[in-house]
Amino acid sequence: ATWELVRGEEEYRSPLVSRYASKEMAYNFSDRKKFSTWRKLWIYLAKAEKALGLSITDAQIAEMESHAEDIDFAMAAEEERKLRHDVMAHVHTFAHCCPSAAPIIHLGATSCYVGDNTDLIMLRDGFDVLLPKLARVIDRLSNFAEKYADLPTLGFTHYQPAQLTTVGKRACLWLQDLAMDMRNLQRARDDLRFRGVKGTTGTQASFLQLFQGDHDKVEELDRMVTEMAGFKKAYLVTGQTYSRKVDVDCLSSLASLGATVHKICTDIRLLANLKEIEEPFEKEQIGSSAMPYKRNPMRAERCCSLARHLVALMADPLQTASVQWLERTLDDSANRRISLPESFLTADIILSTLQNITEGLVVYPKVIERHIRHELPFMATENIIMAMVKAGGNRQDCHEKIRVLSQEAAAVVKQEGGDNDLLARVQRDPYFAPILGQLDALLDPRTFIGRAPQQVTRFLSEEVRPLLEPYNAKMDVKIELEL
Repeated sequence: ATWELVRGEEEYRSPLVSRYASKEMAYNFSDRKKFSTWRKLWIYLAKAEKALGLSITDAQIAEMESHAEDIDFAMAAEEERKLRHDVMAHVHTFAHCCPSAAPIIHLGATSCYVGDNTDLIMLRDGFDVLLPKLARVIDRLSNFAEKYADLPTLGFTHYQPAQLTTVGKRACLWLQDLAMDMRNLQRARDDLRFRGVKGTTGTQASFLQLFQGDHDKVEELDRMVTEMAGFKKAYLVTGQTYSRKVDVDCLSSLASLGATVHKICTDIRLLANLKEIEEPFEKEQIGSSAMPYKRNPMRAERCCSLARHLVALMADPLQTASVQWLERTLDDSANRRISLPESFLTADIILSTLQNITEGLVVYPKVIERHIRHELPFMATENIIMAMVKAGGNRQDCHEKIRVLSQEAAAVVKQEGGDNDLLARVQRDPYFAPILGQLDALLDPRTFIGRAPQQVTRFLSEEVRPLLEPYNAKMDVKIELEL
């Protein structure tokens, strides 16, 4: 009894479940979900076989249904130790509590009937957990983009100051990638088919024998079981397993999401260093054990850390699909037990964390304005030249004047650590007297952001909001992140 109490601290537990993942995603890949789904699949098979004329009774089906959730995990574990076969261990365990149905459980099926079909159900249900979460992230970020659509901010290329953009327009760059991920996940989910009832090498030979050579009944059996499992279609051809390229397709959409989240959260971390934008920070949260003033972007860092794992997991299904010999080989099994659940669990965690971040992003407009003020005089040089030409000046003369003054101002900034004083130098130079009255207008940040606000409005209206419509009923869930 004492061991039972402490074993959680004595054994390794994946932090994906023990520390991070949501209850719904953890349950989706749990033993309870897996093995109860196996039993449901045996019930679907028995129902369809009975409907098509096999000697199966209502009492047998009723007995199976009454014990669908009544799983003796200890017995199943003991059976597997003896048999070295997980499916047969659970056949025996199910048969033990369904003695009258025992002869017809798993009738005509191979292990992959329950194994692969359950995996496909878990993949489908996993996407159904992720998609509303991704929709909420997009929704929160859309509100953020709309709110700051016209707030000018320094753009960066090569992480060097570049032309101005707006805070909202930058958020739309994040949103565009997330919208692509949304479409990818939805497509991968909708493309999923059921393995159905295909037999040991995919030829349905065992079922053809059960139905005495009646091909129509075998096809109807496949169709009925597929429908009962909630799928519209089954794969028309399989080996013993469904093609492992299906796993590639599903996990590639998740890995791509991981790349997106890593980019977004890296941007947030860079902006946090600049003190322009910060993730939410709790009143009593400690940023550093040694430096009390610090406000580390730990949520964004967590997302980046886990997103790398999600991207790295993509190698597993690619390699697995490439080495499936002929109709199948079992070296896929152990790998898939890890890579499939971990990909969905990791995606689930980063979306929950990113939702929490986007629900509480903090913007510091005064800091942003100060950074613009330091750089804008350099960016305004072309405007100053054009204004001087309009006032009758020579373009080349003006360019040389501005070049010299810019170099002097840059030296003050880089060598002396001072502020950018280019504007003061222009104001002191008699050459620029004809345009001194225009300088404030020429340096108005709003004149440097182009069509950024209009792009935000159109992008949100035409591409983002329509994408979210199917999930509007699930938008109110907020994330209280446990740190």
